Amino acid sequence: MSTKHLWNTTTGFCLRQRLVLKLPILVISIVAAFSIGAAAQTNCEDGNGLLDFAQPKTMTVPEVIQKFTAAESAVKEARTHYSYTQDVLMQTLSGKSVDGQFHEVTTVSYDGKGKRLENVTFAEQSTLRGVRLSQEDMDDIREFMPFVLTADELPRYELKYAGQQHVDDLDTYVFHVEPKKEEKNQRYFQGRVWVDTHDLQVVKLCGKSLPETLHVKKHETQDLRPTFVTYRQLVDGHWFPAYTRVDDTLHFRAESVHIKEIIKLTNYKRGAAEAGKP
Repeated sequence: MSTKHLWNTTTGFCLRQRLVLKLPILVISIVAAFSIGAAAQTNCEDGNGLLDFAQPKTMTVPEVIQKFTAAESAVKEARTHYSYTQDVLMQTLSGKSVDGQFHEVTTVSYDGKGKRLENVTFAEQSTLRGVRLSQEDMDDIREFMPFVLTADELPRYELKYAGQQHVDDLDTYVFHVEPKKEEKNQRYFQGRVWVDTHDLQVVKLCGKSLPETLHVKKHETQDLRPTFVTYRQLVDGHWFPAYTRVDDTLHFRAESVHIKEIIKLTNYKRGAAEAGKP
């Protein structure tokens, strides 16, 4: 597919076996020198209906949180029994023209102990302008763009119920997610999650990773995080991360850098040793 058409294409994923969701994409963290703050353009509201502030009818908010974080734990564990393709495309733009690109395709799998294994099958020389990718950026691709809010992670976060919202063909509960406190050498998700009212699993999330380094001395490097939106796809009863999109402008001291990014997680296949297991 040509670059010209890339950003105008809408990708469809089957979210539930009876439904189709039109999707956008996810984001990376960017490290660049001589920077200031970031103003997000990523559209978190794409596909959303009006927000209904009504409380859940069949259970309390704490019960919803307990049930969906337990389901998220099951999602995280189940995903370690699958292999999949991770396709990362990131571009910098000058006006409407692409002036730099990073593209990498990786086959991801897990060993018997749940350790992530990666086999890069395609990688081109990065020509990104005005930014460089750090190890934290690559960790964002692996951990925060496909963020899974498990029961083990819950104590680190403050969840505030926002209401109910129709997202494409799904009814969801919406929660604001913030770290309770930021500890040194720890990273966090900040944003919103949409939880399917039927399956009580996260089907969409929008936000960024923290911390950011906003205020630094002259000639020191700032670390800015673009906002991403991620959608999930139903795979064997579990909602797995499938599609992430970023469209963000990071405002550095010397210049502002417009970034677009798409991450596709496709070809989920259960390991041969796992085939036939429940």
